[in-house]
Amino acid sequence: MKRTSLAGDSCPVARALDVFGDWWSLLIIRDASLGRRRFGEFQASLGLAKNILTTRLRTLVERGILKTVPASDGSAYQEYVLTPKGHGIFPILVALRQWTEEFDEHPDEIATIMVDRAKGKPVKKLALLSQDGRVLSATDTTLKLRPAKRARRLATA
Repeated sequence: MKRTSLAGDSCPVARALDVFGDWWSLLIIRDASLGRRRFGEFQASLGLAKNILTTRLRTLVERGILKTVPASDGSAYQEYVLTPKGHGIFPILVALRQWTEEFDEHPDEIATIMVDRAKGKPVKKLALLSQDGRVLSATDTTLKLRPAKRARRLATA
């Protein structure tokens, strides 16, 4: 069954899911964030069939999340590295991790904790902050229409 594209959806969450919304893609991005760069490294880490991994890597490159570069060891292989767009997914991965640490039925089975590399201390829980620094929850926020761009208003006048 072919997946329906959400690329043109007006919801930004749906659009993001269209780019990296399957678990294999997010796990590839996680592995790239951890420093994995080679096809074989991704395959060994994820246990993913070669054809599925090939498809996911190609899609992530096409979407500008990963790019291919010559292998760092000078061999004929290529490596996959995160682009700035790919690095932008890191807070999403942290949010997913922290959600699991808080709500998983067996948090003691989670093998790792995230720490600040420089200080070795656990990372603080992500928080959504208002412009003035207040911590916000879902009940403290709402959605409103984006103001129309001036050029668009002029074109229709």
